[in-house]
Amino acid sequence: MAIDVILGLQWGDEGKGKIVDYLAASYDMVARFQGGPNAGHTLKFDGKKFVLHTVPSGIFRPGLLNLIGNGVVIDPITLSAEIEELEKAGVDYKDRLLLAKKAHLILPTHRYLDAASESAKGKAKIGSTLKGIGPTYMDKTGRNGLRVGDISRNNFKERYQALKEKHLSLLEIYPPTSFALEEEEQKWMDSLELLRQLKQVDGEYYINHALRAGKRILAEGAQGSMLDIDFGTFPFVTSSNTITAGVCIGLGVSPDKIGEVIGISKAYCTRVGSGPFPTELENAVGERLRTEGGEFGATTGRPRRCGWLDLPQLKYTIMLNGVTQLAITKIDVLNAFEEIEVGTAYEIDGQTTQELPYDICDQPIQPVYKAHTGWQQSLEGITTFEELPQAARDYLLAMEKELGVPISMVSTGPERNKLIVKARRVVVE
Repeated sequence: MAIDVILGLQWGDEGKGKIVDYLAASYDMVARFQGGPNAGHTLKFDGKKFVLHTVPSGIFRPGLLNLIGNGVVIDPITLSAEIEELEKAGVDYKDRLLLAKKAHLILPTHRYLDAASESAKGKAKIGSTLKGIGPTYMDKTGRNGLRVGDISRNNFKERYQALKEKHLSLLEIYPPTSFALEEEEQKWMDSLELLRQLKQVDGEYYINHALRAGKRILAEGAQGSMLDIDFGTFPFVTSSNTITAGVCIGLGVSPDKIGEVIGISKAYCTRVGSGPFPTELENAVGERLRTEGGEFGATTGRPRRCGWLDLPQLKYTIMLNGVTQLAITKIDVLNAFEEIEVGTAYEIDGQTTQELPYDICDQPIQPVYKAHTGWQQSLEGITTFEELPQAARDYLLAMEKELGVPISMVSTGPERNKLIVKARRVVVE
């Protein structure tokens, strides 16, 4: 049995939570493989809205196991708040939410460092969510971080104190930053009690045993492929590998265990925070996309930058991830547009190319656009691809042809039931 993968192909916010929630019914386990509470996966069903930051998006499917893998960094305060919301919603999670012992912990001083470092950058800010993600991964690679399994050790308090003191010494190089450390530290320590009550597992053994037992597993990514630490728009990236390769190191499975790779893309493009964005529309059209799409960050609430679809960028992330099928979200946001443009190539130094250059941060890029006719009608009540307006079908088919990957799902709204399944292969038999 193989692990199927679902991940974002742009700069995050592609609508992964809804697609995972839909697909989860066909799996035995959903496993998060990287990232931390800087991610926000939004799900809407039964007239309610839920935003998950650490808990896998399969938690709302009864009987489904949900594993937070070793590649994830966990803030106990954030996780406790999420679990409190699950309890309010009547979700039975205690026997279904598993923590990999090797997952690293975000300390209050990690968030303190994040805030101080970002503040000191001034205009050079990278747009951090200030959740302590970067400093936590730095301690992981620096080989002195704390992990979930450490909270049961007799010397945990001493190890915590040593890491805290290291952080406090590092903070001395930055200008003073307001942070209620004692208050946050108390909340953090209180939240550890919940972690001790959750089921902790040796994630790599657990998931491989499940595969050998024939269990169906869906790996869920956070952020988007263009934020990958190695292949994203560095340095405006996250601190982990957001692409398919991250599944192997984030869950402890070998590359030959990867099955279907479902890449998710909006029907247009967005980005939160700083960094290059070739097709960004800093005009009334971009503002209209933001308004129609409700484009504000699920984690930060920041307004998202908006622009047209960028095919060279998508071809790049499809190549990196080995995408086998596409899910297109928020097609309904384009309902009212008379004309929809798509970036089909880049003009760089007088040359036309469909490849991303080594560094697009300081490289002047002029997108080459192709116009498509809009459909200018609601998609409400449409449940099949054939029912879509002809112009919408043409837009999707042109995208499919250019990208060379079949579109298997089209989302026509945020709710769970507003999803067109174009190919039955997305459901695991």
